[in-house]
Amino acid sequence: MRVLVTGGMGFIGSETVLALMENGHEPILVDNLSNSKEDVLDKIEKISGKRPHFHKVDCCDYEGFRKVFEEEKNIEAVIHFAGLKAVGESTRKPIEYYTNNLLSTLVLLRLMKEYGVHNIIFSSSATVYGVPKRVPLVESDPVGGATNPYGETKVMIERILEDANKADPSLNVILLRYFNPIGAHPSGLLGEDPNGIPNNIMPYISQVASGKLKTLHVFGDDYPTPDGTGIRDYIHVLDLAEGHVAALNKIVENPGVVAYNLGTGKGTSVFELINAFEKATGVKVPFVVDPRRPGDVAANFANCDKAFHELHWKAKRNVEDACRDAYRFQTTGASK
Repeated sequence: MRVLVTGGMGFIGSETVLALMENGHEPILVDNLSNSKEDVLDKIEKISGKRPHFHKVDCCDYEGFRKVFEEEKNIEAVIHFAGLKAVGESTRKPIEYYTNNLLSTLVLLRLMKEYGVHNIIFSSSATVYGVPKRVPLVESDPVGGATNPYGETKVMIERILEDANKADPSLNVILLRYFNPIGAHPSGLLGEDPNGIPNNIMPYISQVASGKLKTLHVFGDDYPTPDGTGIRDYIHVLDLAEGHVAALNKIVENPGVVAYNLGTGKGTSVFELINAFEKATGVKVPFVVDPRRPGDVAANFANCDKAFHELHWKAKRNVEDACRDAYRFQTTGASK
């Protein structure tokens, strides 16, 4: 299939582009490079031997984005990654998050309707479940009450997509609710390489281990969890990328609107993650404990049975694999 990938130069987007190409699909990348780098295209080509089409466009720019649909004929599906994505930052910049994430989706849906594209896979998040009343989380659990503006944008976009399907049942929507993506491509060429101090924990740990940053800040050790640190479901980004290929195979069945959790089904605390990193790499990670961040929850991990039964997908890699790959990327492929 010819697949438009918004945010295709980002951490998860670029890995998914590779997975699509490996499975015979033709990705078309759109990205404004606000939190990614243009050399990602060279790295995709180096790994795959092919250079996908890339358009430097902001998805909020209707006229600019429209030219992509005009130039790239016969787009059959869209995978929508583009968006601001840091929980902590969203509590400080809520207006920017609501504007960017909602407007980019509304412009995309308008153009999909205009150009007769009926399939969209949306990069959603476990944050849509809000504060979990129990874990593991299942897709039928209530959505809403997210604890931060980033999560609220995901809740709102899920509702927008559901309403768009009600108005036009020919629109197929798959909502992929990610848990916590970590790791990197085993080549060491592609990984999470944020601008500035990382918002996500794995590049933060990797940058401390490599000496780029001095100390890891652990936000809160007084949660009601066994060791006091937050528990998350850390999934290797390659497993996550393969989940998108599985979703693309599902969407051709015209499923309407369907949601899937993509995680490992196992929770790992921050201290356990640090220990796993040190075990996988042999490098010590100095850390200090800071107060909790606003918008964080104590524990969050997935039940992924639905994805296993309906998408025939399951995470295959473990946390140590992800730590090893992330550190390899940090020491070989990341910008210094």
